[in-house]
Amino acid sequence: MAAESSAFTPLTLPVLPLDDEVVLPGMVVPLDLSDTDVRAAVEAAQAAARSSGASKPTVLLVPRIDGNYPGIGVLGTVEQVGRLSDGDPGALIRGRGRVKIGAGTTGPGAALWVEGSRIEESVPEPLPGQLADLVKEYKALATDWLKKRGAWQIVDRVQQIDDVSQLADNAGYSPFLTTTQKIKLLETADPVARLKLATEQLREHLAEQDVAESIAKDVQEGVDKQQREFLLRRQLEAVRKELRELNGEGGEDESDDYRARVEAADLPEKVREAALKEVEKLERSSDQNPEGSWIRTWLDTVLELPWNERTDDSAAGYDIQGAKSILDAEHAGLQDVKERITEYLAVRKRRADRGLGVVGGRRGGAVLALVGPPGVGKTSLGESVAHAMGRKFVRVALGGVRDEAEIRGHRRTYVGALPGRIVRAIKEAGSMNPVVLLDEIDKVGSDFRGDPAAALLEVLDPAQNHTFRDHYLEVELDLSDVVFLATANVLEAIPEALVDRMELVRLDGYTEDEKVVIARDHLLPRQLERAGLEPGEVVLEVSALRKLAGEYTREAGVRNLERSVARLLRKVAAQHELGERELPFTIADTDLRALIGRPHHVPESAQDPAERRTAVPGVATGLAVTGAGGDVLFVEASLADPETGAAGLTLTGQLGDVMKESAQIALSFLRSHGAELELPVADLKDRGVHIHFPAGAVPKDGPSAGITMTSALASLLSGRQVRTDVAMTGEVSLTGRVLPIGGLKQKLLAAHRAGITTVVIPKRNEPDLDDVPAEILDKLEVHPVTDVRQVLQIALSPAEMPVTAAA
Repeated sequence: MAAESSAFTPLTLPVLPLDDEVVLPGMVVPLDLSDTDVRAAVEAAQAAARSSGASKPTVLLVPRIDGNYPGIGVLGTVEQVGRLSDGDPGALIRGRGRVKIGAGTTGPGAALWVEGSRIEESVPEPLPGQLADLVKEYKALATDWLKKRGAWQIVDRVQQIDDVSQLADNAGYSPFLTTTQKIKLLETADPVARLKLATEQLREHLAEQDVAESIAKDVQEGVDKQQREFLLRRQLEAVRKELRELNGEGGEDESDDYRARVEAADLPEKVREAALKEVEKLERSSDQNPEGSWIRTWLDTVLELPWNERTDDSAAGYDIQGAKSILDAEHAGLQDVKERITEYLAVRKRRADRGLGVVGGRRGGAVLALVGPPGVGKTSLGESVAHAMGRKFVRVALGGVRDEAEIRGHRRTYVGALPGRIVRAIKEAGSMNPVVLLDEIDKVGSDFRGDPAAALLEVLDPAQNHTFRDHYLEVELDLSDVVFLATANVLEAIPEALVDRMELVRLDGYTEDEKVVIARDHLLPRQLERAGLEPGEVVLEVSALRKLAGEYTREAGVRNLERSVARLLRKVAAQHELGERELPFTIADTDLRALIGRPHHVPESAQDPAERRTAVPGVATGLAVTGAGGDVLFVEASLADPETGAAGLTLTGQLGDVMKESAQIALSFLRSHGAELELPVADLKDRGVHIHFPAGAVPKDGPSAGITMTSALASLLSGRQVRTDVAMTGEVSLTGRVLPIGGLKQKLLAAHRAGITTVVIPKRNEPDLDDVPAEILDKLEVHPVTDVRQVLQIALSPAEMPVTAAA
C-alpha cells in the first residue's frame, strides 16, 4: 500500500561517504574520525552548525561502493564527538531521514557539499488490514530470528515499533543482509514497499537458516553414530580379547590370526612375501576402511589354494597297462585319444624314473583338443582320463563366456571381484595337477568386455603357463603340471593362434559295431538303473541294438541311441506296471516297431528301386561334413524348356559362395569337354540349368561337392542314372582334375550309415584311409580317382539300361 504523500525539503549538506556500509534512518552508528573523508565531513558540519546556530551538526551519509554513490542518502546528525572504545577519535551519528541527492555545491571545510531534498514519508492512520498483517508478519519473523540468536532484550524493542517506515528501516541492523540488499532498502522510498522487501529478505534468510540447521543436524547425527559405532567396536574387541585370554586362546586379533596363518601355510616364497605385505596393510588399516574386507577376501583365497599340493599319480598314472585298461573299459573306440594319453603317461613315467620331473621350472603337462560332433563322448572322456591318471577332475564350461575377466579374473578394486575360472578350478580340485576340461571352447565369444579366447592363449601354452598371472591374485601360478583337455564341435570357430597351442585329436564318430558295443556295455546298464529295472529283467538282443543304431538313429555320436534305449525300457516298465507284460522280457529287432514305432532312417539301398532319389537322371549322392558329423548330400539338376526358361545357371538350397563357384566350374567343364564325353552340350547353351540341394533350410558351403554336381549334370544330359549305391566327394577343377578334400573319415562313416557300398574319393586323399576303421573299409568299395572322367565311368549306369525320362 503506497504512502499518501511525500514532501521534499531542500538542504545543503557535507557528504560523509561510507565504504561498503549502509546506514538507514533510525540507526545510530559510531564512525572512526581517523578516516580523512569522515573527519572532513564532521568538521565541515560542525563549522556550518556554529555559523548557523544549529543545535547539532548535520551530514549526508552516502554509501560508496567501488567509488560510486547511489541517488539517495541519509540525513544524519552528529550526536557526540569523542573517543571510541579502542581510544581512537570517533563520532556518534544518528540517521534521521532519506535525502534525494542533487548537484554538488560549495561549503566550508575540505568536505564535498551537495544540495539535496529531504523525503518526507507518511502512512495513513489507522493502518489498513493488509498493511497491519504485513507489520504483524514482519514482527513475528524478526522475533523468531532474534530468539534464535538469544537477543531477548531487542525483541521487546521491535514489538514496540508501530511506525511502518521505522519498522522497515530497522532491518538495517540485520547482519545477514548484504550491502546490495541494504542499498535496495535505502533506495525504496515507499515505506510499505520497503517493509514488504524487508519481510521477504528476512523470510528467505530464515528458510536458508532452517536448511543449514537441518544439514548440520544430519551431519552431527552421522558423526555421533560413527563415534558410537567406533566406541562399541573397540569395546567388543576388548571383550573378545578378554574372552580369548580366559579360554587360553591368547589375545591375538584378526590381523595377528592372518599373519599366523600365512606363516604356517606351505606357500611359495614369492606368494608368502605378497601375502605378508597384505597382512601389514591389514594391520595398518582401520575397521572402517573398505580395503580391509578386500584384503581379507584376497588372503582367504590365497590360503585356500593348494600351492604345493599335488596328486600322487604314481599308483595309477605310472601303471601304464592299468591306465590303458581303465580307458578301454570306460570308452569303446576312440583309439587316437587313448593312444595319446597312454603315450603321455609313458613319457611321464620315463622322465620321473630319470629325475627329469621339472625342467626349466616347467613340468610335463599336456594340452589336448578333442574335436568332433556332439555325442561322441568328448566330455565324459575327460573324467576317464582323470580316472586313468589318478588325478582330480574339474570341468570348466566355456559355452557363452564373453568376458575376459571370467578367465583372468577381475581386478581387486572392483566390487564383487573374483579370481578367474582357471584359478577357481585349481581351488576346487585341491591340487596343482588336476585334469581340467575346458568344455565347448569353440562357443567362446567376444564383446566390449574383451576376448576370452585371447586370455586362454597363455593358459594353454606349455611354454608360458608355468608363470600364469591371474588379475585377482597378481602372483604367479604354475599351471605346467595341469592336463588341459579342450572340447569343440567345430575347429574353424577356434582362433588359429589358440589351435596352434593345442594338440588336436579328432573324434569323427562311431561305427555301427562300436555303437552296438557302447549301447550293450554302457548305455543299457545305465538306463536300466534309471528305469528302475534289474539287469536281467529286460534284455536287448544285438540285432535290436544294431537296428536301433542303423535305422532309428543316424548320428555320429550315441545320444539319440541312448534316448531310444531309454524309451524302450520306459515302455516295457510301463507295460509291466499296467499288467500287460511279464518280466523278464527279451527285445528282438522285430519288437521295435510295436514298442517305439517305425524306423526313421531307411537306407536308399533298402528302398524300392523306383522310389530311390537317384531313380531318375540328374540326381547324384554326395558326402558332406556338418557340425553333427558326416552326412549324405543329394544334388538334383534339371534343364528348363528352351521356350519358357532363360539360359543361365540357377542355384538353390541356401548355398555358400564357394559351393556356388563349384557349380559354375562343373558347368564350365561340361560345356568345354561335352563333345569328348559324348554329351549333348548344346542343351547347356540354349536352356537354363537349375541345380538344387535338398534340405534347403540348412546352410551349405565348401568345394567338396564339385564332382557330385558334375555327375548330376552329366547324368541329366546323358539320360543315364547315377548308381544308387555310389556316393562321392571331391573338388573339381576347370580341367577336370579331382582335388583333395577334408573330413574323409566322417564322410565314409556317414556313407556306411546310409547304406552306401561304393564311394568315390580323390586320389590324394588315399592316405587318409588309414584313419578309417578296418571294419568300415571292408564294407565299402573305395575308388580313388584323379579325373572327372573316372568318376563318370564309375558313377553312371550303363547306357543300355532302361531309364526313366528326366523330369
